[in-house]
Amino acid sequence: MSDFNVASELLALKAQTKAIRNRKSINRVSRLDKFKFELLELYQAGASVAELQRWLMTNANIQIAHSTILRWLDKQENVK
Repeated sequence: MSDFNVASELLALKAQTKAIRNRKSINRVSRLDKFKFELLELYQAGASVAELQRWLMTNANIQIAHSTILRWLDKQENVK
């Protein structure tokens, strides 16, 4: 028989999860931040998210998902 303690193993796993989450959330920088001015100007001028996506591919050679641009724009509006 092995000495397996469920409670202590669970506590160790929870501590690892907390450490991983803290590491990932510190100072995250988006690839879109480099083009913040251009993207926000285009969006405020009436460009759609699909058009922003196409602009990034053409001018910055960045292939990025539509949903990522939407989340980034939402984050920028919450920062203001």
